[in-house]
Amino acid sequence: RWVLSLQCKGSRNFMSALRRAVEVDFKDKDKHKSQGLYLLTTGIPDQETHTISAYVAEVCRGFDLQLHVCLFNVMEDVDSNGIIPAHYANPAETAIAFKEIVQAANGRFHWFGEAGIFESDDITVIVSEMEKANNYSQKCAFLVESLKQRS
Repeated sequence: RWVLSLQCKGSRNFMSALRRAVEVDFKDKDKHKSQGLYLLTTGIPDQETHTISAYVAEVCRGFDLQLHVCLFNVMEDVDSNGIIPAHYANPAETAIAFKEIVQAANGRFHWFGEAGIFESDDITVIVSEMEKANNYSQKCAFLVESLKQRS
């Protein structure tokens, strides 16, 4: 169920947008089976990462919801007027900050750009499952071969 589209209206005031979502749209949380917030962003929030992480951890536990972040890495870190945002971080620092925030919210992190996917929790899980399946397959093949040699 999609509840709300949050816009920070030209800023990266993440805390304001999150408060709005939690206070307005999740007050009837008992009517919903599962709830999640998805943040689609191109840059680091205006607030400090540890402050956001603490707030998100508290809110997500209180409402039994998860925050998922999709970070889109754009080529330019400036706006259309050539102005660097008030709180600036390079793409790697931004990804590290959002990974910390997502961990506090028991959510998932996805980082992609024009060149493709840089990092995705979902893809990491899928690759891990494929590696496990391959490992079990090799063990089964070894077991079958061992049994053939015994007989």
